[in-house]
Amino acid sequence: MTDLYQSQRAMRQMRRQAMQRGVVAILDVGSSKIACLVLRFDGSARLSEDSGIGSMAGQTGFRVIGAATTRSRGVQFGEITAMQETERAIRTALQAAQKMADIRVDHVIACFSGANPRSYGLDAKVDLEAQVVTEAEIGRVLNECEVPEYGPGREVLHAQPVNFALDHRSGLIDPRGQLGQSLSVDMHMLTVDSAAIQNLVHCIQRCDLELAGIANSAYVSGISALVEDEQELGAACIDMGGGTTSISIFMKKHMIYSDCVRMGGDHVTGDISMGFGLPMATAERIKTFCGGVHATGADDRDHIDVGGDTGDWEHDRRTITRAELIGIMRPRVEEILEEVRARLDAAGFDHLPSQQIVLTGGASQVMGLDGLASRILGQRVRLGRPLRVHGLPQSATGAGFSSAVGLSLFAAHPQDEWWDFEIPVDRYPAKSLRRAVRWFKDNW
Repeated sequence: MTDLYQSQRAMRQMRRQAMQRGVVAILDVGSSKIACLVLRFDGSARLSEDSGIGSMAGQTGFRVIGAATTRSRGVQFGEITAMQETERAIRTALQAAQKMADIRVDHVIACFSGANPRSYGLDAKVDLEAQVVTEAEIGRVLNECEVPEYGPGREVLHAQPVNFALDHRSGLIDPRGQLGQSLSVDMHMLTVDSAAIQNLVHCIQRCDLELAGIANSAYVSGISALVEDEQELGAACIDMGGGTTSISIFMKKHMIYSDCVRMGGDHVTGDISMGFGLPMATAERIKTFCGGVHATGADDRDHIDVGGDTGDWEHDRRTITRAELIGIMRPRVEEILEEVRARLDAAGFDHLPSQQIVLTGGASQVMGLDGLASRILGQRVRLGRPLRVHGLPQSATGAGFSSAVGLSLFAAHPQDEWWDFEIPVDRYPAKSLRRAVRWFKDNW
């Protein structure tokens, strides 16, 4: 935990340096595509001179001056499986974006999906020494949170205070400067497999880049696809990517739960490829232009030219009906949505005051998906697109760019996290000892 705390603070400091320089790259490492945006910050002078990088430490505006995408290579289920292939794909996307922006970028903020995320809810309470909430008091109450034993081989990716309570007043966003006797906090902690993070960090370093931040793609997709009222009242963002389907639940403008289903649009493409004996590229084209999940009577008469270049005239002139295509696509889409429903039920999503569900991601653009999702998930469902940001090209405004746009907003307006506050690091080794002493007092 001590090493992680220091490394996260180092990345926050590097992000501050990048914003002072005025330019930073956004990298969305997905299973089907790698997207890169180059941002220019126009309000970097307003950043405070202290080391705080939280959302209350100064915000800044930005503009997209470069954008590029390339087919992802060496990434499966959101995790890197072939380092050299992924490195080449990242270099390709970054060089194209730099060429469009006509500027060199040294710092990058990355997001990824997969890595088996797990959410934990932590809480703590302390008595205020000076009866005034200061930065140090917030750090002290965060340090008092009992970190669960999340097991070896895992690391904390996000640790965000989602609610403060001062005496009997709850729901405080920023209690600093207020008077009271006791301060309590509720914190959401997200852990992921450490190997996935280490591989991504190593791959970015091999590209001669400095990592100035890292985020979970489900979190940043929710930032861009959910409108402000949905983030406030409670909503779920389902980011359907190529290799994974990420789930995030927001409440009071904070993420309170995240999970991941290891299935996505590539699995639907694979089913089409195996069902009709087609190359993956042909199956992807047919799925994109002709696919759907809701069959009608006219679909039996709607023939799709498969095509091919095998040299066999009869084989290359094959056609399939749209009803046959839907018959292969629908079962896999239903399986993905059933898995999503199981994860939402386990998270207690049905207890939220507002139960809006937003579908986003490249695989969410299948025709009729929102209607099928409404029947399976049993909630209000809408299709979400990323918020418009200045300078974003028209080609990057689709649902498949929710993670990249959300990561841009995360870079410019980050929420406070555990490592934004000064915490006495020397108290970490005594955590287990304090826990044992507390247990002894409570039981004896």
